[in-house]
Amino acid sequence: MKRGGRFFRGALFFAVLVLIWEAVVVAAKVPPFLFPGPLDVAQSIRELLLHQELFPAVAASMRRMAIGYSFSLAGGVLVGMLLAASRLADETLGSLLLGLQTLPSICWLPVAILWFGLGEAGILFVVVAGAFLAVASSARDAFRNLPPVLFRAGRTLGATGRGLWFRVALPAAAPALLSGAKLGWSFAWRSLMAGELLSAGAPGLGQMLTMGRELNDLPRVAAVMVVIMILGRTVDRFVFGPAEAAVAARWGTTGR
Repeated sequence: MKRGGRFFRGALFFAVLVLIWEAVVVAAKVPPFLFPGPLDVAQSIRELLLHQELFPAVAASMRRMAIGYSFSLAGGVLVGMLLAASRLADETLGSLLLGLQTLPSICWLPVAILWFGLGEAGILFVVVAGAFLAVASSARDAFRNLPPVLFRAGRTLGATGRGLWFRVALPAAAPALLSGAKLGWSFAWRSLMAGELLSAGAPGLGQMLTMGRELNDLPRVAAVMVVIMILGRTVDRFVFGPAEAAVAARWGTTGR
């Protein structure tokens, strides 16, 4: 009943929002090429589906996300563990990573273009660069904030070295690591769109945004933006949502 109520409230909110959107467009009599209404956006989505443009673009973007984000997540957690375990690494490599993290993701685009060109490798580099630093920093904080008693208990039970970190620290830090993983996903998603926007030759949602801009087709641009938001919400609901529920059930953390 609780889930049904949340779904109903969410659906009602968006329905009212769409009605207000349409009412504003009709009342202002703004042409679609300046401010498209929901019907114009829906028509653009329908055309993208009929012309079989949408699903290949979504598949290409999600494939890049899966590859780039996997590298960022695995590497970021390992580097965060290293920074938490070694004071020397934290004072040297950690300082460098904190400095690099202040750079906006778009700053990596010129580097990617110069190193890899406007192709697949360049886009993946931007995705990894955008997400890796956020995951590594979050993982470092997650491991460093663990209670020291956990490590003492682990050593008492015979865990040493890598076993102490992978069998004790890693499971204990799971709630905080999951938050860092979600943060890394958001950075990776934004970096992917930025990379695809500049790479006109690589198919994807970013390329569709670029084509809409070049054709002066704002309904198409708005339609792709809606698809991007839907994809982001879907991943949050069906990937991170179950993961958060599992962590909450395992560690007894509270959730709404």
